[in-house]
Parts: sequence; C-alpha cells; structure tokens
Amino acid sequence: MTDPHDTSHGLTVAKRAIPAGLRFTSLRLRLVVVFALVALTAAVSASGIAYWLNREAVLTRTQDAALSDFEQEMQNRAAVLPEHPTQGELQHAANLMADSSQHFSVLLIDTDENDRRVVGNSDLDAFTVADVPRSLRAAVDKKQPVTDNNKNPYHLYWQRITRGDTPYLVGGAQVNGGPTGYMLKSLEPEAKDLNSLAWSLGIATALALIGSALLAQAAATTVLKPVHRLGVAARRLGEGKLDTRLRVSGTDELAELSRTFNKTAENLEKKVADMSSRDEASRRFVADMSHELRTPLTAITAVTEVLEEELDAETGSVDPMIEPAVRLVVSETRRLNDLVENLMEVTRFDAGTARLVVDTVDIADQITACIDARAWLDAVELDAERGNLVRLDPRRLDVILANLIGNALKHGGSPVNVSVRTEPGEGGDLVIAVRDHGPGIPEDVLPHVFDRFYKASASRPRSEGSGLGLSIALENAHVHGGEITAANHPDSGAVFTLRLPVDADASDTGDPGDPGDTEDTENAGNSQEGGVVT
Repeated sequence: MTDPHDTSHGLTVAKRAIPAGLRFTSLRLRLVVVFALVALTAAVSASGIAYWLNREAVLTRTQDAALSDFEQEMQNRAAVLPEHPTQGELQHAANLMADSSQHFSVLLIDTDENDRRVVGNSDLDAFTVADVPRSLRAAVDKKQPVTDNNKNPYHLYWQRITRGDTPYLVGGAQVNGGPTGYMLKSLEPEAKDLNSLAWSLGIATALALIGSALLAQAAATTVLKPVHRLGVAARRLGEGKLDTRLRVSGTDELAELSRTFNKTAENLEKKVADMSSRDEASRRFVADMSHELRTPLTAITAVTEVLEEELDAETGSVDPMIEPAVRLVVSETRRLNDLVENLMEVTRFDAGTARLVVDTVDIADQITACIDARAWLDAVELDAERGNLVRLDPRRLDVILANLIGNALKHGGSPVNVSVRTEPGEGGDLVIAVRDHGPGIPEDVLPHVFDRFYKASASRPRSEGSGLGLSIALENAHVHGGEITAANHPDSGAVFTLRLPVDADASDTGDPGDPGDTEDTENAGNSQEGGVVT
C-alpha cells in the first residue's frame, strides 16, 4: 500500500500586537508573567505532544483494523466471484463483506458478460463511486509490474476524507482478474474520543497556568520581601539615617547582599562621622581664630585710626618718607578686619547658627538706605516703587545688596541699575536685579562666582576683596529661603538676580539674642569688598 493522502483543515489564529509603549514596571508582575508564560509553554507543548501521539495511536489502530478486515473480506468474498458476476452476485458479496466486525460500507465494481459495468453496494444511499476520491481510484486501478519483490499486481490503498463534519476512512483494492472493491468507515467515534481528550488537556493546561501563577506569586513574595526591605533601608540611608541596618538570615544571595549593605552602611557611617568631626574641628578652629584675632585687631585698628588722623591733619606731623608705609598699614588693617568679620560670618553659616530677625520693611526704602549709607547715590539707578512691603531680615538684606551693588561698581561699569519687581500671583517672590555696564563675566568664571575665596584673575591675589562677599550674600539669601543667580546681559554687563520670598518663613526666625544676629551692621555691610574680580 502507498502512503495515505490525509486531508486537514488549517486553523487561523488572530494575533494581537502588544503596544510598543507597554512596559511592566512591577517586578512582582514580571515574575508572575514569566512564570505563567513558562508554565503555559510547557503545558501547551506537553498537551500538544500528548494529543498528537494519542490521535495517531487511535487513528492508526482503527485504520489498520478496518483495512486488514477489508483486505481479508476481499480475499474471502470478492476473489471467489465468477469472472463476470451479475449485479445480484456483487450485491450479495458486498452485503456479506459489510457484516464484518468493523461495520464499514462496501462498494464492488466489475463488468458483466457484455462488458458493461456492474456495481454492488451494501449501502446504496450512503456510499457511491462519487464518494471515492479520484486519486484513490487511480491508484487502485493502476497495475504494478510483478517482480521478485512485488508478487501482486494490485495493492490496497487508503485515504482519510471529511464529509460534512464527519471524518471517514476510504480504502480500495482490486482482485487480480476480479472485481474492484472500496470500503467506507466512519471515524466519528474516534473523533469524539479525541475531542474529549482535547478538552481534558485544555482543562489541565488552564489548571497548570493557574497553579503556576499562584506559585509565582508565592515565589515573588518570598524573593521580593528582602528586596523591599533593602529598598526601604537604602531610602533611609539616603535620608541621612546612617545607623540603618538590615536583619540578615540565611546564606543565599539575598542574605549576602544584606551583609554587603550592612558593611557598606557601617563604613559610610564611620567615614561621615570622621568627616563631620574634622569639619567641626575646622569650623571651631576658624571661629576660635577669628575671636582670638578680634582682640589684637581692635587695638591695631585703634592705632591705625590715630595714624590716619595724623595723616589727614594739616600740621603734617607724619614724616613724608614713611607716609606710604603708614597708609599701607591702615589699608591692610582694614582689609584684615573685614576678613576676620567675614570668616566669623561664614563660620556661623557652616555651624547652622545663623537665624533671621524678620521685620516688615519697604523694599524701596531699604535699598535706598543701603545705597545712601555707602555714598553710591550718584552711581546707582534705582527702579523700585515705594509701598512694596515685605517681611525679611533687614540686616541680612543690607549685606546682600551691599555685596551685589558694590561688586557691580568695583568690577563692572557705571551706571549700575537696580530694579525691583514682585512676581504675580499669591506667594510670588520678590525679585531684585542688579546690572552693571561692564564687560561682563567670562563664561569659565560664571560657575565659580559664588565660590569662597575665588578670584577670576590669579595675577591679582592682593586685590582688596577677600573672595567671601558673594558667598556670604548667597548664604544670606539661602537663610531667607531664596536664591541668587549670575548671568551676562545680552547687551553688555553682568546681571545678579536676587529672588526672595515676600514673607520669610516664621520657623526660621531667630532669637534676637542669638550670637549670629548680634553682629555689627556696619561690619556686615562692609563685606561687599569680598566680591569676585571679573
């Protein structure tokens, strides 16, 4: 027999495209999905293999039994018919063949004495020649050459077909010198059994998928609990709680990760403590040094004031030969005094003891007073409306303005424009812009203008400024909850923009007796000499 010509129907599966933007952000969800996909793939593969093996086994067993019985009946019934049987003889033989244990329909075809085709059918309404595929009829009628390996000129052929929704097995064979026979057997019972098997495998696959999802959920919980604790500990560590530690249990990779985290946190805590102690010692040293310098500086300042009075006196009691040296001593004493005052102010900022003494002031009057106190009225143009009341620390605002305006006059170009505006809306900030008309600030200097002791020109280390003025101004703005930015104007010159809240936070208001608020206002205002050299 030749190989069968099996017909089947393709099944079209619609695929839904997953949007490219869909991303699973939850690790738990991704674990469950991966577990489910693996379980689904395994279950579908196992079910498909099991179904295919059972299908082939069931169909092959039924097919072999039916074809074997048909071949036996052809030898026992059809082969003994006369050379030219009548229609009745063929009909009788077909009925006898159909009564076999396989219960198939039989169609016998031969020619009578007049060479006319005679047909005998066990089931005239259910099985006719038209039901036999043309390819199968051609194969059955083809005579094979007889050889040592092929003893029979005709062979048994078969094919599975579908009529309606019912599968059938069609087989055919020809007796040498006798009739041609065909059989038709319904495979509907086997198809029902296979459908039941498919439903059972589908249910088993669904149960396996549900079980894998539950298992994945349990596994994810087991895995993610330590990860969650590690995330919480990392956040606490990032918030500055350096004593955060994880409880370690087990010997797996997560336990090793927890040990590593604890060791890292311990080392970090030690290093931060060491750096804090060093920083505290440095601040204490600067503060102590500044306080210690104030006493001799007070005496030196008094002496220099006397010397300055002698220099300005009409009597000319100072020897002209030493007058330049005296003026240098007076100048350097003032510079040293300002430097000590600035260092003490910086120390208070670093120690966190600087506090606000908030008062309600007219911003236009405050700026005017700052300019007038330093005799800058002729060099400064003020654009500010009177009656604009804000709550802030007047002394610290004076320090900021003295530094910004003084820096613009010294290193920029006249006139210096000071403009004031309040941003619209409730809670809008107070914005004060100080612009000069000089060459501007080089681009490589802009990021460093507020750095301590920074000077744009290394060739001018003996400039009058200490390099602390702008950094002190910025710290005073920060104490208010504000900010200062520096930029170059599109036309020319530099622009320093001070942004402050119109009502300083009451929680930052300090006690008037705080050491950080008892500094002499005149000395604070003189810190403008510590500007950046542009």
